[in-house]
Amino acid sequence: MIEETKEKDEVQFNEEHLRQLLENSETDNFREEFLALHPYDQAKFYEKVGPDIRQIIYQYLSPKEMADIFEAIELDDDEYKGILEEMDTTYAAQMIAEMYTDDAVDVLNELDKDQITHFLKIMDKDSAQDIKELLDYEEYTAGSIMTTEYVAIPENSTVRSAMTILRNAAPDAETIYYIFVVDDTNHLTGVISLRDLIIAEEDTLIRQIMNDRVVSISVTDDQEAVAQIMKDYNFLAVPVINSKNEMLGIITVDDIIDVIDEEASDDYSKLAGVSDMVTFDKSPFAAAKKRLPWLVVLLFLGMLTANLVDLFTGTLEKVAILAAFIPLIGGTSGNSGTQALAVAVRGIATGDVEDESKMKLLLREAITGIITGVVCGLIAFGIVFFWKHMWLLGLLVGSAICCSIIVATIAGSFIPLLMHRLKIDPAVASGPFITTLNDITSILIYLGIATMFISKLM
Repeated sequence: MIEETKEKDEVQFNEEHLRQLLENSETDNFREEFLALHPYDQAKFYEKVGPDIRQIIYQYLSPKEMADIFEAIELDDDEYKGILEEMDTTYAAQMIAEMYTDDAVDVLNELDKDQITHFLKIMDKDSAQDIKELLDYEEYTAGSIMTTEYVAIPENSTVRSAMTILRNAAPDAETIYYIFVVDDTNHLTGVISLRDLIIAEEDTLIRQIMNDRVVSISVTDDQEAVAQIMKDYNFLAVPVINSKNEMLGIITVDDIIDVIDEEASDDYSKLAGVSDMVTFDKSPFAAAKKRLPWLVVLLFLGMLTANLVDLFTGTLEKVAILAAFIPLIGGTSGNSGTQALAVAVRGIATGDVEDESKMKLLLREAITGIITGVVCGLIAFGIVFFWKHMWLLGLLVGSAICCSIIVATIAGSFIPLLMHRLKIDPAVASGPFITTLNDITSILIYLGIATMFISKLM
């Protein structure tokens, strides 16, 4: 599979050949071959070469051509600043101005406020004004990811005039598959597809053929809610309005794909107990910096487990064999809790868990915990009994596993639901936290029961 991928990349573009064209100053040949590539392949080549080669690229490509690459490039948040510092300031500002407004905002959001102000001053006034408006919206809202490059036509216009508007606006629009319809005061009143517009009679009024049942989103809506709407309706673009129903912009499917990827990475990071996903090309120090805060917190939580075990030192000294089963019971309950956690977080993220179904989810998980707990408990009893020939020890381990799984399953589903109710990201109830919590409860159950029957065990 790796070899197939490598061969495919070589078919798409020859990296060494492009390097040679740059190093030999074959400007026309480089431009002809490089600009014939898909923007994604251009971006991959740009990412692979070093700063010295990139300096040559800046000389050969216009800010507009470089903007197309930057819109396709996949950089880590902290890399944008370094890349822009390589460029001439005026060149960088012109490049950002040529990008679609939402993409330009994404780049500028990774810079310091002073740098943002400096770039905006260099840009042309129209581009700077459009970018400023989006920068003012709160991060992770619809306003922060929408674009203002869209096509809107008056509802009183004819199909003929609408086509003229479309032809003039299309070169700068991010998408023209949907054409949104507004009234004289820019209120959103309808939508018409490009197909319907093309096949309609030229003298037909737009309001006669438009669809007035428009699904729109508020500029303040959370980006996750926007992603869910676009997923549910299979939209390629969705209009963004303010509280007065005035059209402000659109959000396209490519931006939503980025949101889904971002949110999935964020949730996975929290479930894994990492502050942010670290790519493979990061240094060990950068990776450690991301992971240490969570590990330190979990270390202190783990000390609670150690103190709990210390409370039962007397029990363990009298029946040392009990210590052998602590990892088994803790690990099993932790796994069960993580399973329940994954189901609950997934249900919340997809919107499947509504207020009326939360109790249903908890009841289902509780019954699941009882079934899995009883089965695992019986298996553990049988193994311990045939291994150590001690039926009471087997009963103790089996009972502890059964109770621990039930408690862990309920906790794994209840905690994220509670956090969601308190407006806290449920993914914060990460696997490591659930595991540590279940370690504490399982040890308390196991050694508590053992202490009650210590005389019989001895």
